[in-house]
Amino acid sequence: MNETTKYAVFGSGSWATAIVKMLCENLDQVGWYMRSVYTKEHILKEQHNPSYLSSVEFHTEQLKLSNDINEIADWADVLIFVIPSAFIHAELQKLTVDITDKVVVSAVKGILPESGLLVGEHFHDHYNIPFEHIGVIAGPCHAEEVALERLSYLTISCADPVKAQAIANVLASDYIKTKISDDIIGTEYAVMLKNIYAIAAGIAHGLGYGDNFQSVLMSNAIREMKRFIKKMHKMKRNINNSAYLGDLLVTGYSVFSRNRMFGNMIGKGYTVKSAQMEMNMVAEGYYAAKSAYLLNEKNMKKTRLPIIKAVYEILYENKNPKKVFNKLTEKLD
Repeated sequence: MNETTKYAVFGSGSWATAIVKMLCENLDQVGWYMRSVYTKEHILKEQHNPSYLSSVEFHTEQLKLSNDINEIADWADVLIFVIPSAFIHAELQKLTVDITDKVVVSAVKGILPESGLLVGEHFHDHYNIPFEHIGVIAGPCHAEEVALERLSYLTISCADPVKAQAIANVLASDYIKTKISDDIIGTEYAVMLKNIYAIAAGIAHGLGYGDNFQSVLMSNAIREMKRFIKKMHKMKRNINNSAYLGDLLVTGYSVFSRNRMFGNMIGKGYTVKSAQMEMNMVAEGYYAAKSAYLLNEKNMKKTRLPIIKAVYEILYENKNPKKVFNKLTEKLD
């Protein structure tokens, strides 16, 4: 990876738009694949995404836009996927070009529901991408604050530190600070799990629980996350680092958190379907709750996950949020 390395982003949502903005701070040209022809034409004409972070203006001469996933995948050397986990499998089925020699980076905040695999694992198993060619972008970082150019932090994880640093360098700017990690599996699980805990925080708020309970919920959530990740991938890590605890806190507390918003609506009495329709955005934690719960159930030595279990029961077993949280409060300390 060098100065001629070409980067491309796959997806057109708010986080994808934010990552394109970061890359445009450092690169002369950035590839950008999006499914919507309308979105592509609007960006070319109006210089901004019509649906997400519309305040961010792009110099279109920097962008290589396409509705053809194969065109962008063939053009770029580093492929950054920011497609929601519920839809990425269908989009990847359109791929016909060979990507085995590419560096693949996941900025997807979830697990593929079809396989229960992390995005990196999916690329390794199905596209023969070596793990040292797979990276993960973790926060704590909200797309909306990137748009406002508020100081934000990213952690780039990769088994190859040289690749991790190269990716970190092209994302860094005056308002984006970056660091690298070799805990690719742990950070990818953390990115997925924090969305479930944000839904729990939102449900609690919607039910009328206050700041005191929220602090206990988050304290228990980081310990639950530690148990889950340790079970799935045991290695030395500091769960209090920004990629784990920091990302959990910002997603659990921020007004920009769509997962917290989704949970808040559930706590206030919305059905899952009505909350999803009103938000008109994907709350990754909805899919992650099922994936995490089932992964733990399949494990011969199950880990104690009371918060994930509570969210799963509310979202997938239609249990009463108030009754579930009444029981949950007795399991927290």
